[in-house]
Amino acid sequence: MPESVRSLDWMIHRYRSATPLKTLLYLYQPDLDKLALSVFFYIVKHSPEWIRPVVLANVIDIISDPNQGSLRALWINAAVLAIAVAQNIPNQYLHIRFLSTASRNLEMTLRGAVVQRLQQLSIGFYQQRSTGVLQSKVLRDVEEIQQLTAYLFQFMPAALLNIGVAIAVTALRAPVFVLFFVGTVPVAAILVQTLRGAIRRRNAIFRQRREGLSARLIEMVKLIPVTRAHGAEAVEAAHIDQRLGAVRQAARRLDTINAVTGAVAWVVLRLFNLGCLLLAAWFVYTQQFGLTVGDVVLLTGYFDALTSAVIQILTVLPQMGTGFESIRSVGEILECPDLERNQGKQRVRSVRGDFCFECVSFTYPDVVTPAIQHFSLSVQAGETLAIVGPSGAGKSTLLSLVIGFVQPTRGQILLDGQPMQALDLRTYRQFLAVVTQETVLFEGTIRDNILYGAAPSARLEASASQTETHLWQAIEDANALEFIERLPEGLDTAIGENGVKLSGGQRQRLAIARALIRNPRVLVLDEATASLDTASEALIQQALQQLMRNRTTFVVAHRLSTIRKADRIAVMQAGQLVEIGTHDELLANADLYSKLHALQRG
Repeated sequence: MPESVRSLDWMIHRYRSATPLKTLLYLYQPDLDKLALSVFFYIVKHSPEWIRPVVLANVIDIISDPNQGSLRALWINAAVLAIAVAQNIPNQYLHIRFLSTASRNLEMTLRGAVVQRLQQLSIGFYQQRSTGVLQSKVLRDVEEIQQLTAYLFQFMPAALLNIGVAIAVTALRAPVFVLFFVGTVPVAAILVQTLRGAIRRRNAIFRQRREGLSARLIEMVKLIPVTRAHGAEAVEAAHIDQRLGAVRQAARRLDTINAVTGAVAWVVLRLFNLGCLLLAAWFVYTQQFGLTVGDVVLLTGYFDALTSAVIQILTVLPQMGTGFESIRSVGEILECPDLERNQGKQRVRSVRGDFCFECVSFTYPDVVTPAIQHFSLSVQAGETLAIVGPSGAGKSTLLSLVIGFVQPTRGQILLDGQPMQALDLRTYRQFLAVVTQETVLFEGTIRDNILYGAAPSARLEASASQTETHLWQAIEDANALEFIERLPEGLDTAIGENGVKLSGGQRQRLAIARALIRNPRVLVLDEATASLDTASEALIQQALQQLMRNRTTFVVAHRLSTIRKADRIAVMQAGQLVEIGTHDELLANADLYSKLHALQRG
């Protein structure tokens, strides 16, 4: 099993957004040794912060009372501090190196797992979520989880060690002050507990509004041609401003609670620091507990380290909250049960193209009326079946059932005599090609876009010369040769995002070439010529005749003139099959098909 698949399975079984800290440790399990080394080198490099108060206390005692030490002791203390400071450079490098390796490994693995999971989720999942929200989860939320590492394995260990060392050294030099130090911990705990709920709620609101803004910005970019054509720039800008205002408001509320958290902690703990200084000075002045002037410096220094550590914990708490909220956000993908289940099902190794619909019904989630009702029909291998009907008749849903995007809620579909519910649909789709009205191309060359449709097995087995031969044959059969040859770089011409440098007819011919090179046994054509002019439609129709030859073909078209040559025409209404026959037979019936035909002619 490939490493990427193992990492995906591991994350799916271990990922629990309800317990984000436990999940984070699971995610770091492969690199826990690197995190341990990182923490070790951090402790070593951070040691001057704990040594400095002791050295300062010793130096002050030496110079304030020469009887307490010698000049040699002064130089020894200075040397100890100098060595402790100098070691910071190599150990800081080692600390960051191991921490970065672990956190970047997590970032890459988690992002890869999310992408793979997105490939497995059902089409229904994408129909309910915007592209911008999903993009934010893959990019922004994973980045927030990666940054959470620094807070948990860098700032937090430093803060906790500062507290521990401050209390331990104080217990050795001035045990009476331990009670004073420990008294600050409940104060910090109360502050954290009081502010944690508000921080989490505001983090969640900020994330949701940020995702909504991302989705709206992507939609805005897609709508720019329509917006410009209708002179609606001001309206669109106002809509975005409204989203920006909502994000700003959520961010300001989050910043406000963060500011209050930091300010309250700073004031309370600094007042404790002042109390520590006054109490230590009073003990020295009254000669109680045997404290020296150096002990005052040591106690205030360590108490300052302790209060700074508590403030640091409260400061990074909001950022940690954002990271934990991102773990919950990514869990909406990794824990989503809306999967296309293929594992363990029968692999499809060949397809003839026989389909049998046995009393098939399908109802979309949260919808009462079925989109398909009691649909029964047999389609022979190599047959072309056209599907027509008024809007809302269930034509697109029927195609989704053929492709396997959705499964019947009642009845079953047999492919070559086998129930499709029992088949691995990923292997079935290697014998399937789809050409739709909205041609989907990516930002690359013409060659890349056409070869994207080639079956994986064919690309592995065929030699470079065979692939090139098949490529040019597909281009010729798709009637795309004449315009490709006129391009400055031919097949290697970049076509821009979604093929913006090409006309609608040219994009559609590339889609047909992509389907041809795949050499499918089953073909789905969904309004493939609906948006084309007459000249382009004629070229596309010629290409489609090449594509449909000897293949089981399902065609949906509103233009009835484009399906006259279909072997049979299925007429649908309200999700039901109401007529079936050839073009001439259906016209002779003088029923729904003939009415639709008359409307288009008139």
